[in-house]
Amino acid sequence: LLEYFGVLTGILYLLLEIKQHRAMWIIGFLTSLFYIFIFFNAKIYADMGLNIYYVCISIYGFWQWKENRDKLKETPQPNNSRKDMILYSHITPLLFIKVCFSIACIFLILSYILHHFTDSPIPVGDAFTTAVGIVATWMLAKQIIEHWFFWIIVNVVSIYLYYIRGLYPTMFLYICYGVLAIVGLYTWKKKGFKTDDTTL
Repeated sequence: LLEYFGVLTGILYLLLEIKQHRAMWIIGFLTSLFYIFIFFNAKIYADMGLNIYYVCISIYGFWQWKENRDKLKETPQPNNSRKDMILYSHITPLLFIKVCFSIACIFLILSYILHHFTDSPIPVGDAFTTAVGIVATWMLAKQIIEHWFFWIIVNVVSIYLYYIRGLYPTMFLYICYGVLAIVGLYTWKKKGFKTDDTTL
């Protein structure tokens, strides 16, 4: 039953993310709480830890988005009075290198821990999705549009992992995530307003 609640709130979270509505951070907070227990029971420990991270970064993301919009209101921009305006920035080459390096470091550390200190049946896959998810969520908090590409990769790998672990409702959730990530990328690009990359 808890897994089904997680699926429902997870879909709602992504729909709000596409619209860049700040309430997504509240829904994401609740979804992550559900999945801490779900992944613990399924022995997917890195993803469990990832959801603890999600709980914390949901608070940071809510505050960061509020601060960004408050700053924008002080600067003359087209249609900046609209509360539903989507804002985004592009990743810089230097930041991309830092992001890839961070993912590699987190992956190596997590895969070693999972392999040697837990009974995880999928240590490599679990470590990979967790490493990319940690960095992609930070990019989301910073409203970097390329975070959608990272989520598409995570979703594809996660679908396979949850299938082999028998988490079929969660597998369905990540199929939805994969489709909606593509929609989100298109929506941000089509309807969004690009902000200054140098603020990152």
